[in-house]
Amino acid sequence: MLRNYLTELPLVAILRGLKPGNAEAVGHSLVEAGFRIIEVPLNSPEPFRSIEILAKTMPENVLVGAGTVLDPDQVNGIRDVGGRLIVMPHGDVGVIRRAKEQGLVCTPGVSTPTEAFAALKAGADAIKIFPAEAIPPAVVKAWRAVLPKDCIVLPVGGIKPDNMKPYVDAGADGFGLGSALFTPAMSVEEIGRNARDFASAWQTLRR
Repeated sequence: MLRNYLTELPLVAILRGLKPGNAEAVGHSLVEAGFRIIEVPLNSPEPFRSIEILAKTMPENVLVGAGTVLDPDQVNGIRDVGGRLIVMPHGDVGVIRRAKEQGLVCTPGVSTPTEAFAALKAGADAIKIFPAEAIPPAVVKAWRAVLPKDCIVLPVGGIKPDNMKPYVDAGADGFGLGSALFTPAMSVEEIGRNARDFASAWQTLRR
């Protein structure tokens, strides 16, 4: 299921600090640039409301959900407002299992092969290599030698349009994008420009 949303543009928009009043406009600016996965971290203001707004106003081919999910009980609340994606900074198997029980996509954060294999065994749909600043492409390449061939690998943390290529060459399937794409202080127009810059950088890598 997750691969369907990653086919055209395998970039996840991480909207930490998003406010409900801005959710629809920011969401549309991302979708217009080609983004198909939007994550609202739960340490944002009124995150469940923002997720609900995005789930209701984005096209059906856009996967909307939550990041920084720390507790299995939060999974139910995300599902109840229409979220279909659970992203975590860590590899809590309890959260992964709850997400899969609810039929949701789950991408846990991992920083070692041990955590990666445990997450996959618990049912993770992809692994979020986090923080990518501390896990260089050479390490990703080494992980790729032992991870299952069909495992989706998404580095997150410090990713910019000009530093994606070494990770892709090492075997990354896509990326999670944070403050280089969105901050609460940015205008919708600036977010749109950033989104187009990332999309253009990805298309260049593909060619």
